[in-house]
Amino acid sequence: MTLKHLEEYRDPEIARTLIDSIQNRSRKNIRLMEVCGTHTVSIFRHGIRDVLPDTISLLSGPGCPVCVTAQGEIDAFIALSRVEGMIITTFGDLIRVPGTKSSLQEERATGRDIRMVYSAMDALEVAQANPDRQVVFLGVGFETTAPTIAGTLTMAKTMGLQNFSVISAHKLAPPALDALMQIEGVELDGFIMPGHVSVIIGLKAYGGLFATYRVPCAVAGFEPTDILKAVAMLVEQIESEKPAVENAYPRAVTQEGNVKAQKIMETVFKVEDANWRGLGVIPLSGLGLSDAFAEFDAMRRFQPVVPEAPEPKGCGCGEILTGRKTPPECALYKKVCTPVNPIGPCMVSSEGTCAAYYRFHS
Repeated sequence: MTLKHLEEYRDPEIARTLIDSIQNRSRKNIRLMEVCGTHTVSIFRHGIRDVLPDTISLLSGPGCPVCVTAQGEIDAFIALSRVEGMIITTFGDLIRVPGTKSSLQEERATGRDIRMVYSAMDALEVAQANPDRQVVFLGVGFETTAPTIAGTLTMAKTMGLQNFSVISAHKLAPPALDALMQIEGVELDGFIMPGHVSVIIGLKAYGGLFATYRVPCAVAGFEPTDILKAVAMLVEQIESEKPAVENAYPRAVTQEGNVKAQKIMETVFKVEDANWRGLGVIPLSGLGLSDAFAEFDAMRRFQPVVPEAPEPKGCGCGEILTGRKTPPECALYKKVCTPVNPIGPCMVSSEGTCAAYYRFHS
């Protein structure tokens, strides 16, 4: 992509043309959900809600990987951190997410060895540097991060590392969207599809969802004009009553996606049921380690005891992730739950809807 192309996606005149097009075309009251947490932050940062007509409501969906990680998974991470001699490696957002009785941040304050890393490869290097200790990487994310973790595990297997393992709490986006469409009380007229995920899985991955529900879809990038272009596409689909799966991010997303990334994921992972915060157990919506890589499964290796984990009392994170509530409609928002004292993960993660509302919404 040339600098000229990049400038086009940041051109205020192009943005103004798209805004005018949306305002002139939009007549029906519609509810659009941005699935990606990065989109949520970008929409707030650039004031996109403020330039859209009153006919369009934007809702935030289950696109923040930390936010959709189930309470029981958080408790499992904490339980593993208490194993004698253990080193836990994780992305920073997970540190502060409250578990049922503790958090990784609180465990680190008591002396547990919990380290923030920027990639799974960083965690592998920690294992190489500490051959006498067990190192676990907390694998949280969507199809975006799964290929890099798969590559790291392939390298660990080649190296014969005995002290490195992973908890795979990865989630798959298309099954979650299908589950959303089946929840009573969820009313959506279209999806702004995630850009990063779509780079990996391609437009074809949404074929089943579209065939079943005929719901308008448009994949978006992360510049303001990318998002406005996707909204304009969705408005046109809805007003003309011609739903489709369209691509507003062609410079990065293709029909087939990243085939090499898909192949390494298929080798290292297997598709299995997964528990989503706010959505419950969704069949075939998660990635566990395949039998060929079972030796690197931290849950199998250490078998932590994790009691049943209820959601935090009064926390509306689950309903917010499914578009049934906005953060101000949660009884805890800004009263008990703040970035300094988060009750649920939607207020912790930088991509969380509650955190975005708190930071950008007046």
